[in-house]
Amino acid sequence: MKAPPLALSLDLDDTLWPIWPLIERAELALDAFLREHCPRTAQKYPVHRMRRLREQIATEHPQFAHDFTHQRRLSLLRALEDCGDEAAHADAAFEAFYATRNQVEFYPDALPALERLAARRPVAALTNGNADLARIGIQAHFVHFVSARELGVAKPDTPIFHATCERLGLAPADVLHVGDDPLLDVVGARRAGMPSCWINRKKERWPAGLPRPDLEFATLAGLADWLDTHDTETR
Repeated sequence: MKAPPLALSLDLDDTLWPIWPLIERAELALDAFLREHCPRTAQKYPVHRMRRLREQIATEHPQFAHDFTHQRRLSLLRALEDCGDEAAHADAAFEAFYATRNQVEFYPDALPALERLAARRPVAALTNGNADLARIGIQAHFVHFVSARELGVAKPDTPIFHATCERLGLAPADVLHVGDDPLLDVVGARRAGMPSCWINRKKERWPAGLPRPDLEFATLAGLADWLDTHDTETR
């Protein structure tokens, strides 16, 4: 990078916490709710069948590809109606899922690193997911929250990156985007004219044919260390 960033945009799922163990726990919480309140639905749609139904809903409604919350609600309504259970249960059923979905388990370095980064730069959350920063307890570390659900467009498409920069009041070249996904985060940021940092926790090889990130670290703490060092050197 030619100059240190003036602000950061930060992915959430698989950058601050692992997402799939979290989704699996949330699906089990939903299943437990259905077994108690909607046993016919629970019997016909156990976890693996509910997951397939959500995938089917996503295929049937590509216009909601950016909105995981709406996909999940549509799936619940379809299942309840199919089994003759009251559709009114959908809100409480989704809440059972969503409450657990926001009981995140941070990577060991992530929360201290986020606190360090937020102390040095404005940080905007930029996510395709549906995490609730207030429920998780980290809202104070972010100056903005930008989601695919809100904007109607998802990473790696350029508009969601530019919207984040606009909210930060900065040019794309001055905002470092940080995330775990080579395509969604790194390539998406590059197309938007933003520098990027790949958080490569699994120590994977960079995909052949994709433009490399400007920075790469195994943890978010690595980025915080780099920024600390860079700021000290430029004083």
